[in-house]
Amino acid sequence: MSNVIKNHRRGGFTFKQFFVGHEKCAMKVGTDGVLLGAWAPVYTAKKALDIGSGSGLIALMLAQRNVNLTIDAVELDSDAAQQAQENFQGSKWQERLRVVNQDIVAFSQQLDFQYDLIVSNPPYFEPAVACRNEQRDQARYTTTLTHETLLECAKKCLRDQGLFCLVLPYEVGQKLEQMAQDSGWFTAYRVNIQDKPSTPFHRMLLGLQKEETPTQCSTLILKDENNVYTAAFQELIRDFYLKY
Repeated sequence: MSNVIKNHRRGGFTFKQFFVGHEKCAMKVGTDGVLLGAWAPVYTAKKALDIGSGSGLIALMLAQRNVNLTIDAVELDSDAAQQAQENFQGSKWQERLRVVNQDIVAFSQQLDFQYDLIVSNPPYFEPAVACRNEQRDQARYTTTLTHETLLECAKKCLRDQGLFCLVLPYEVGQKLEQMAQDSGWFTAYRVNIQDKPSTPFHRMLLGLQKEETPTQCSTLILKDENNVYTAAFQELIRDFYLKY
């Protein structure tokens, strides 16, 4: 992410209106989270839930985009939850951001209200060769949070007219979308993402609803063949990246 200035002293990234430390998190700040945080339709929402919040990047982006939004950031890993709390306290929106260090299954079972918007940059690798530490395994693999469980939890937590937004590798997104439709979800938005015009789709932004709705499909190309960010991508991240 060359357009975000890295703070080497603290181990994180400086955006236009906030800083995200991530040295305690297994998964670092990356383009996937930025895409979801900048894209998720947020302006009519009052309550949002970030499942697997990690450093809190997406929650911070949503808080910047909607001044009326309160956000609960659920994170299982205690180190990452502490990092998110530190990032929230260092922001101008700390009163609207709450970290919950808990498993999403337990959280969803205890919840006595529902959200207008749910976002998640979830684990997506099938269980395979283990990483060097349990924290990274948890963040990367679907062992502790399968996509079936994620969809079930989101359905419990989302109000009937709400929206569940995810970012996933393209082929994984296709499978999750089909799984969601088979279990009663409807696709409201699908953004197919290419790195360049000549490359295949490699990411997908997906917006799911519990009520039947027509699907709005679009394509986002991140760079041109000269490796320069496209006007569409620049417009998406203009409020966050320092260079734009």
